[in-house]
Amino acid sequence: MFTHSEENYLKAIYHLGQLSNEGISTNAIAKRLDTKASSVTDMIKKLSAKKVLEYKKYQGVNLTDLGKKTAANIIRKHRLWEVFLVEKLKFSWDEVHDVAEQLEHIKSSKLIDELDAFLEFPKRDPHGDPIPDKEGNLHQIKKRLLSSMQPGEAGICVGVKDSSAAFLQFLDKQKIALGKSVEVLSKEVFDDSLTIKIDEKELSISNKIANNLYIQTK
Repeated sequence: MFTHSEENYLKAIYHLGQLSNEGISTNAIAKRLDTKASSVTDMIKKLSAKKVLEYKKYQGVNLTDLGKKTAANIIRKHRLWEVFLVEKLKFSWDEVHDVAEQLEHIKSSKLIDELDAFLEFPKRDPHGDPIPDKEGNLHQIKKRLLSSMQPGEAGICVGVKDSSAAFLQFLDKQKIALGKSVEVLSKEVFDDSLTIKIDEKELSISNKIANNLYIQTK
């Protein structure tokens, strides 16, 4: 069994590990969790004792197989609850993260398995992120940032890099949503802003916006 704080650390290290093949530094963990490096060091000792991570001086932290499976299970719960909140309780996609942060710490594996079945085993959460299965496996799809696309390229919006409420609310205002077809019409040389077509409507977006939208290209 793990405390809420320990689970938050495992999840943070898991996400950081998705971005790098190298060990995760204590400073990177501290920055992600907005805490002190000394607090991270103390937690690393506790989690090492529970056999869910390994720490090597000057090489950083890596999750063990048990640590990866434990972290993936926390993420599975979080993303399943997000699906439930959006599909069944009609929350908007910008409201669900904070609520799911609380629900992800529920310990009952039977409840989560029943939730998964009730939702008909969804593969992705409302933000387009893959939902791990019971064994911690992730089914990844090939995607790229809209900012990397060139005029004439097209695809389907499948995820967001920034899942903050402010960004999601902005997308709602612009009628940009997962599953929408997106075509790049032009790109400005000066600032890499884009003119795109979505639902037959032309829209100008900044490079910052394009750098936070994932597209599955054809």
